[in-house]
Amino acid sequence: MIIGSNLAKIYGKGSVEVRALDGVDISIRKGEFVGITGASGSGKSTLLHLLGLLDRPTSGSLIIDGVEVASLNERQRTLFRLNRLGYVFQDYALVPELTAEENIYLPSKVRGMTVKECTRACRDILGLVGLKDRVSFLPGEMSGGEQQRVAIARALINNPAILLADEPCANLDTRNSTVILELIRKLNKELDQTVVMVSHEEWHQKYFDRVVVMQDGKIVSGGE
Repeated sequence: MIIGSNLAKIYGKGSVEVRALDGVDISIRKGEFVGITGASGSGKSTLLHLLGLLDRPTSGSLIIDGVEVASLNERQRTLFRLNRLGYVFQDYALVPELTAEENIYLPSKVRGMTVKECTRACRDILGLVGLKDRVSFLPGEMSGGEQQRVAIARALINNPAILLADEPCANLDTRNSTVILELIRKLNKELDQTVVMVSHEEWHQKYFDRVVVMQDGKIVSGGE
């Protein structure tokens, strides 16, 4: 499903050149739950940004679902993200003035769904993440764990083939982190959804099918 070959991401040039990724090879199968770990600055988030089409590699090949995504233009990349990828950020990235339901159905509105269709899909997905009674709540009226579940629901609303999560538990306590991890694991198994998650916590690793360890912009183990 995901094949990255000799991926590099270089910032700056000359003496100030920084190799955030340095010749990364990675392969992820459909339905896998893969965790990416490593010290701060090891390249974890940079790699996830490339997989999520939020950034372009300086060099190398990246094939997702049989498509060489590095060669897509901006419009094609936007449509690819919208239809095939879901992204969960560590800071939730919810619009504070919108309710849980309104935050969730934004991607579906962009795809052209009617308000009625969006509402039905939102109610279903909120039920899936255990927030059916939070439909009309604003982000400020919910706990951090509930806000992250809304963010996950938003990432899932278009039924993406791949869910990408960038340290989704970074702002949560252990109890809420466990809820989020168990939810993502449940969705991974029940929906046969491919999940790639960046994490810096060793105890998270029990939830992953495979752990990819990064150091200094390289994969040192688990890349297959």
